[in-house]
Amino acid sequence: MIFRNRPLARFGAAALLASGAFTVLGAPAYAAGAETDLSLDVVGARVAAGASGKIAFAKVTNNGKNTPSTLGIRADVSKVDFDKVAAVPIVDECDIEGEGETPTAWVCSVPKEALPGPGETIEVPLAVFKTGEKLDGTYEAPMNVTLVSPDDTDDSNNSKDVTVELTDESGPDLTVFAPDVKQAVKVTSDGEISVVGDLRAGETGQLLYMVANQGDQAVAGLKLTIKLPKGVTFTETERDCAVNSANTEAVCTYGDFPLIPVDQDEDGDDKQFSAAEFYHLLSVAGDVKAGALTGGSVTVEGILPERGVKAFTKEAKNLPANATGMSGADVDASDNTDGYAVVVAATGGAGGGDGDEGGLPVTGPQAGLIGGIGGTVLLAGGVMFLVSRRRRVVLVTPGDERPTA
Repeated sequence: MIFRNRPLARFGAAALLASGAFTVLGAPAYAAGAETDLSLDVVGARVAAGASGKIAFAKVTNNGKNTPSTLGIRADVSKVDFDKVAAVPIVDECDIEGEGETPTAWVCSVPKEALPGPGETIEVPLAVFKTGEKLDGTYEAPMNVTLVSPDDTDDSNNSKDVTVELTDESGPDLTVFAPDVKQAVKVTSDGEISVVGDLRAGETGQLLYMVANQGDQAVAGLKLTIKLPKGVTFTETERDCAVNSANTEAVCTYGDFPLIPVDQDEDGDDKQFSAAEFYHLLSVAGDVKAGALTGGSVTVEGILPERGVKAFTKEAKNLPANATGMSGADVDASDNTDGYAVVVAATGGAGGGDGDEGGLPVTGPQAGLIGGIGGTVLLAGGVMFLVSRRRRVVLVTPGDERPTA
């Protein structure tokens, strides 16, 4: 199955502002016993010369032992020239400050069901896109992002100064998004994968992550490095992945899997992709304690065509076992790595068990590639879709993945 759509981030965010679709953020209510320590990071605010814009992320991590009662994210954009570039959130429940059409700040509330528990991270997508029809040279502007929560006990890590930058640099700009792993899955004899409840010790989870090219040049292939938290191992090995002896880190090289820039992904029926979703099945040790197992990460590097080689095909074909080419520089390396946690629920309640929320057939190419996704739509709104999705098509060629001993 291929999830695709076209123009979107630059127009969708502007439409939200114009339509007044943001709702007013109410005053947060304090809940006793919710004290915790939240930290903030912001990545991906540097735009390639030939790109119309991109999606950045505000990442909020819960370093404490409780879930906050409320959480807001405020961005001061008073020094950003909206005649040149816009920096706006792509979420609901936001209050825009400022007069006229140009905001000076915005504040967005995190829905209760999305509040990060201990050890968890949530990522709020932000659209950074060019608004002028023609921009000569480069442009930089400061933006400050701050967390707003009555429950936070340490405000030293609640604020981040970010530079919104339109560069004169061309090249690929790969972004990786890896949500926390919270649910158990089962694989049937027919190859169907279905979510069956909260993830518990001794069960199997599914790490899903997305890679997109938000630059202005294509890559010929991808090199992915996947690190697992302590207490978690890979359930199976894959043809193009080298796994360490502890079965906790994999380097997957796809030398013949090009990703074109999002702005160039205009035909929903071709095999030129600007983004793709991958998966790995993970085994949680039976003796781990309930809670968030932190330390997992996914890092992406682009493989450029070899020097001296003329035009290369931009269509995705069968992925080879070995890569050809060389690693290429990325216009914005700040969003090339994303951390994640594997969240293990306590015993009792709605666990994995034998339940079944429905599955979808396993077909297609190996490597857990779910398909080329029109990058803008998935990045602009589908990030939330990826987190909440319950039924997924997993594309695997029989024999490509092998259970680990």
